[in-house]
Amino acid sequence: MFAIFLTPAYAPFAIAFVVMIGIGLIEAIGLGLGHLDLHADVHAEADGGSVLDWLGLGHELPILIWLTSLLGCFTLAGIAIQQGATALAGAPLHWGLASGGALIAGSLLNTLAANGLARIMPGFETSVISTDDFLRRRGTILEGTARRGSPARAKIVDQHGQAHFIMVEPHDDTDTIAAGETALIVRRDGKLFYALPEANTLLRSI
Repeated sequence: MFAIFLTPAYAPFAIAFVVMIGIGLIEAIGLGLGHLDLHADVHAEADGGSVLDWLGLGHELPILIWLTSLLGCFTLAGIAIQQGATALAGAPLHWGLASGGALIAGSLLNTLAANGLARIMPGFETSVISTDDFLRRRGTILEGTARRGSPARAKIVDQHGQAHFIMVEPHDDTDTIAAGETALIVRRDGKLFYALPEANTLLRSI
């Protein structure tokens, strides 16, 4: 039975299924490592908001989750179309024709699926934060010693309890922050963050 999915008529849907599984594995690995920023968020703004809402992206659903859902819906719709065509006409449709129909049907189905996921899994909406939200939070240096010109890797826990890993340098030229020490993130320059160590006199009143 599974051999039919290796035929040209089912090839687009078999490929979509394999890609869907691959993305799922990447998601699982990312959750395990904790520091891979795989959840690019899509924000609905201005006139484009209604379009993104219709697609299911207006709730800041992580793009990879949305894509995985779309691939799954495309695969299911394609298989249903080919099975229906075989039952009615005795043979599946040409893969191009079936793919076009599956893309339309899968997109409509994915709209319902994505909006449903956004409603029942609110963590998708609340866990998306900006890197600017790391400012005024304390982080812990994990390895090495942070010096000016020599950043070290630090861990920050956001308001949702999720861990983020960033590169940190001391804000002041003369400061150093050793592994295991905590520091207050005070500014950002691109992907690099600057922090005041706990020993800094400016933090005594904070």
